[in-house]
Amino acid sequence: MKKLLLLLLPFITLAQGPPNCVPTTIVINLDQYQSETAWGIYDTTGALLTFGQGYGSQPTYASVIEQRCLPEGPLVFEIYDSYGDGLNGALWGGLDGSYYVIQCNDTLVLGDNAAFGFDTAHAFGSDACPPVLGCMDPAYVEFNHLADTDDGSCTTLKVYGCIDSTMYNYDPLANTMALIPNCDYVLTLYDLIGDGWVGSYLEVTQDTSVYQFWIDTAAYTQDFIINLKSPQPVAFKFHVTAQAQLTTPHCGFKLTNPLGNTIIEVLPPFVQPMFNYVTPTYCGNLCVEKIFGCMDPLAVNYTDTVNTDDGSCYYAPGCNNSSYLEYYTQGFTADFNDGSCLTEAVWGCTDSTAFNFDTLANIDNGGCVPVILGCMESLAFNFDPLANTPDTCIPLIYGCTDPTMFNFDVDANTDDGGCEPYVFGCTDSIMFNYNPLANSDNNSCIPFISGCTDPSMLNYNPQANTEDFSCIAYVYGCMDSLALNYDSLANTDNGSCIEVVMGCMDPNAYNYESTANVNDSISCLYDAGCITGSGNPYWLNDICYAWVLSVDDYCCENEWDTICQSTYDYCIGTWSGPVQNRYEQKKLVAVTDLLGRPTKIIKNKVLLYIYSDGTVKRKLITK
Repeated sequence: MKKLLLLLLPFITLAQGPPNCVPTTIVINLDQYQSETAWGIYDTTGALLTFGQGYGSQPTYASVIEQRCLPEGPLVFEIYDSYGDGLNGALWGGLDGSYYVIQCNDTLVLGDNAAFGFDTAHAFGSDACPPVLGCMDPAYVEFNHLADTDDGSCTTLKVYGCIDSTMYNYDPLANTMALIPNCDYVLTLYDLIGDGWVGSYLEVTQDTSVYQFWIDTAAYTQDFIINLKSPQPVAFKFHVTAQAQLTTPHCGFKLTNPLGNTIIEVLPPFVQPMFNYVTPTYCGNLCVEKIFGCMDPLAVNYTDTVNTDDGSCYYAPGCNNSSYLEYYTQGFTADFNDGSCLTEAVWGCTDSTAFNFDTLANIDNGGCVPVILGCMESLAFNFDPLANTPDTCIPLIYGCTDPTMFNFDVDANTDDGGCEPYVFGCTDSIMFNYNPLANSDNNSCIPFISGCTDPSMLNYNPQANTEDFSCIAYVYGCMDSLALNYDSLANTDNGSCIEVVMGCMDPNAYNYESTANVNDSISCLYDAGCITGSGNPYWLNDICYAWVLSVDDYCCENEWDTICQSTYDYCIGTWSGPVQNRYEQKKLVAVTDLLGRPTKIIKNKVLLYIYSDGTVKRKLITK
């Protein structure tokens, strides 16, 4: 036998819960050692918020349900066993227990079974329960028994009465059926294998009334009577202990009303502690059925128990048998048979022009059918099921009969389901935007246009749709051939062109131009530096003057005499006589520096002067 140890929780001050708390249900399914079990709930600081213990007075295997209102999480649930084997009663020949924590609308937040040793802890916690909005006043049609927060939806007051328009006491002003009070509902519990519920129980709550049904191990089928207290809509709430889940997964139950209608049926197995709400259908209402008959006291067949007159009253004799002709020829006035029924009535069409004319009929039945011409062949296009006289038939011609479709067939009279919609597009296969799916050309064809399709290129063609790999990149520069910085490789002018300013750029020249950027060497004026002096009107850039000095150095080194002048005049064309050559005539063909590099005539620098006769002179021309 397992020894019993006393479990005591520490005596500490419980932490105070907030005014807005979370409704919480703690379910402890005890084993056969009830007094060993205790539990506590702590906040994150370790403060004890609530606890439960002292279950020794509970029945064996009892389900203890503790209700608490806890602060919003996180929290810790800890369960204890003084012996150290948890709720593992099966180790000692009994049944295991279990525990669960349920919050907010019966939502299971944690649960476990027996084997936890001395203790085990679970973190849990919930935010504030979301409100269940609805009408909370049962006097209104919109009443919601699950609502805990009124949302102002109560708009229609209940008016009790018979709302069945087929009933004698139907009330068109009523909106709520007047129900029969005190209906007896039947609760049946059953077990699939016949070993019962093994000490478990089913708790049924109706409004504020609670019914608990402890199930004996032998009684696997039992009937319980639940009395409905009022005709008001009241929901039933069902709670099945977890013991049934753990030890009898083959249990179930059913609730039926006195008429045999099933209100709820729960089949095994249970997968968690079950909570369920159901609004029953009631066993009956206060509507009074109609009783038809004659309500006229002066009639022969008057009955005082009738509440709805059916027009069956009769007062006069005659043929009252509708099987005879006289019943009709007498004007339907007879309300009892006086022996005048002689000729049997034959109903039929009495119109000789009708399709179904009956020669034996003496009472027209109103069913004369006119002659209807039409095709009576069922496989023909114009088959007329109403026709009773054959007429021309048209054969079926299958095809597309929808004039909005591409393949519409004007000759077809029966659609074959093959209609194809118009698909507009370019149908020319050699075009850029050819659409192989198109069946109707919309004149949208675009020819192939080759060109550069890259918008970042110089020769980008926005009209092109086909790349021809001719793209030319932008080369920025000066594109003015007359500009100083003209770039022959540039294809895009960047505004960098510099205007050409011609002039003498030699600072040693007499006419040096500081703003010039292109040297006009021809325009530079230099003093020849001859012995005749700087006052001489001739400058070295004077072609004829320079020529005279080149062919007759006497004119520079000695003096400018008449021979020099005649040679000069000959050069410029003012002299027509013979040229007086002081020496054999020779021409200056080149000027170089001392290293033999070609150069122009530069003052104050020794240069080599090369003549046509092959002679070379070293000269220094000074200013």
